[in-house]
Amino acid sequence: MSISVLARAIGESPTLKLNEKANLLKERGEAVIHLGSGEPKIKTPIDAILAASAKLSTAEVKYTPTDGIPALKKAILRYTEENYGKVVGPENVMVAPGAKAALYSLFLTVLNPQDEVIIPAPYWVSYPEMVKMVYAVPVTVKSEDGRFQPRLQDIEAAVNSYTKMIILNSPNNPSGAVYSDDFVQGIVELCERKKLWLVMDDIYHKLVFDGRKPTPAYAYVKEPFENSRLVVINGLSKLYGMTGFRIGWAIASKTVIRTMTNVQGQTVSCPSALLQSAAVGALLGMQGVVDSLNATLQNARNIMVQELASFDNVYLEKPCGTFYCLPDFSYYNKSSEALSQFLLEKALVVTVPGKEFGFEGHLRLSYCGSLKDITEGLERIKWALDPKAPREIYVGDRRLVRDWT
Repeated sequence: MSISVLARAIGESPTLKLNEKANLLKERGEAVIHLGSGEPKIKTPIDAILAASAKLSTAEVKYTPTDGIPALKKAILRYTEENYGKVVGPENVMVAPGAKAALYSLFLTVLNPQDEVIIPAPYWVSYPEMVKMVYAVPVTVKSEDGRFQPRLQDIEAAVNSYTKMIILNSPNNPSGAVYSDDFVQGIVELCERKKLWLVMDDIYHKLVFDGRKPTPAYAYVKEPFENSRLVVINGLSKLYGMTGFRIGWAIASKTVIRTMTNVQGQTVSCPSALLQSAAVGALLGMQGVVDSLNATLQNARNIMVQELASFDNVYLEKPCGTFYCLPDFSYYNKSSEALSQFLLEKALVVTVPGKEFGFEGHLRLSYCGSLKDITEGLERIKWALDPKAPREIYVGDRRLVRDWT
């Protein structure tokens, strides 16, 4: 059987692969703790459920306009004005079956083969692979100081005649870093000066802790909106815990949205009518669910940080948003893949290798699960790695004895 060169070159999603392995262990009755999760453990907002139910009860769930139903686009316009202070029109919005689908349509719209896309590390695992899927070239940039906050000079040094786009994800998956206003302003000015596309992946934009309120990139744009190369991607998955609904959107100039819509029409046709109705309910309903999630995650972040501080040889740059952190475990094993596999086999704890995010030696740990999972999961990790930890531990109803340190 002949498989295309492009398809063979695309890496497998490490998070989905780990989820599959963890589920297999759970089916065997193993007491697995998942610290690699990428979805908040909250119920779907009731307003979304009621809106979807109302739509379903009509028995009229048909095709929709390719770029989204008018009611949802209107809700997104309101959301953009309230949360970004930016007024745009319905022709500047395209709804997609997930933020990832919106990103892919954008890449197909503006990138040509061999165009280079600058992606600061640490980065979401799908960015480089999606860029390669449109025959462009991902250029990952890691700050010289090794920190999660990129340095403008490191980004600028990577720009050349092939550079077409820069992608920023802040708050950042996997590190939880929130980029400074000065940095975002510098990137906006760089992109306008060099005529580069700037993609702001804002899927976590309201999950920010400690009272911080980052300034939207729109505030620094000097070009008229219809001439701007700024594209903002957002969606419902993280803020509303609606990962399974697969509704995201892009906001850009009319020309870009028109072309993205054409691309989407020739691929997925349109987002689901039922799930778009649910999205309207979520965006126009009670917003306390987002505030509650943010408060819950900040408390969980504090516990995660506190527990990791008890490790002698683990360094953590405190996350300021999202529900992830990216501690440095390289003292125990410089191969994050080997370490992640070891912790799953020995301690039944799922983590994600930092190598997948451009930071070898680190592990991505999620704190969007229960507080019990956080504390017990880190207790198991410490038991597996630290020779000074008690040699015995109970995992479920099994007594385990560490015999390797």
